[in-house]
Amino acid sequence: MSRIGFLFPGQGAQHVGMGRDIVEQYPAARDLFDRAGEVLGYDLAKLCFDGPAEELDSTVISQPAIFVTSLACLEKLRADSPDVVLACEMTAGLSLGEYTALVFAGALSFEDGLKIVQQRGQAMQDSADATPSGMASILLLSLEQVQEIRDQASSEGLIEIANYLCPGNLVVSGENAAVEKAVELAEAAGGRAVPLAVAGAFHTKLMEPADQRLEEALAAAELKAPEIPVISNVDAQAHTDPVELRQVLVRQVISPVRWEDSIRGMLDAGINEFYEIGPGRVLTGLMKRIHRKTPCTVVNDS
Repeated sequence: MSRIGFLFPGQGAQHVGMGRDIVEQYPAARDLFDRAGEVLGYDLAKLCFDGPAEELDSTVISQPAIFVTSLACLEKLRADSPDVVLACEMTAGLSLGEYTALVFAGALSFEDGLKIVQQRGQAMQDSADATPSGMASILLLSLEQVQEIRDQASSEGLIEIANYLCPGNLVVSGENAAVEKAVELAEAAGGRAVPLAVAGAFHTKLMEPADQRLEEALAAAELKAPEIPVISNVDAQAHTDPVELRQVLVRQVISPVRWEDSIRGMLDAGINEFYEIGPGRVLTGLMKRIHRKTPCTVVNDS
């Protein structure tokens, strides 16, 4: 018997044209983009559908764009396979995607979620602007090897492991010189390093004071207990108390994303079929590395 979990993507999944076909076919998806334009004060649909890519890729635009497009993709699934949506027992989202998951689970309204995501993106961009920093994926190496690389690279500046994605795929994040050193060390160790096109060192202490600004944004929103478990990036646990939810969401912006632990926790809880809902298919690729036999269906218009 299938036990279903939903997964929502994070920043980096955006691409010009995302959501266009869904909006043309599903009125509920069009309504989300119309409402988003009213909340944000600009035409998000036009940026998603037509670009330019440089603007869509900016942190302040990409976070609301992925959030809204993912929920539009959910409306496609709701229209085409309503039984699947009703059967979903658990959900999680990668970084930004955790907010999408909370909206799906009924903990946040669409409008409140979008306002928080907009302010989160701006606060993270401002923190990134304050310190030259970045991120890089380290592939094909063990956790122990990446920890050693982090320790050696820290002589060049602050650097942390920011994303524990799946076996052989971790992301380091920190000051530019330290990240560049980590890339050099990873390649010397026989791994592969891919610098990421992001504004700064997300999920590290360099994101302060974005966490404080996010705390203020969350305090202004109505947050309820989720109707189904939402797995937190911070500790791979489900939180039901709104006070705890606010606390872990604030911590999330300066803490590592424990994605592999989150997925393994969902598997241990009995989830045996997943849907990745939103632009791209990164989470499906990670699932294959975490548990190859578990099916993951992509729901988007690509």
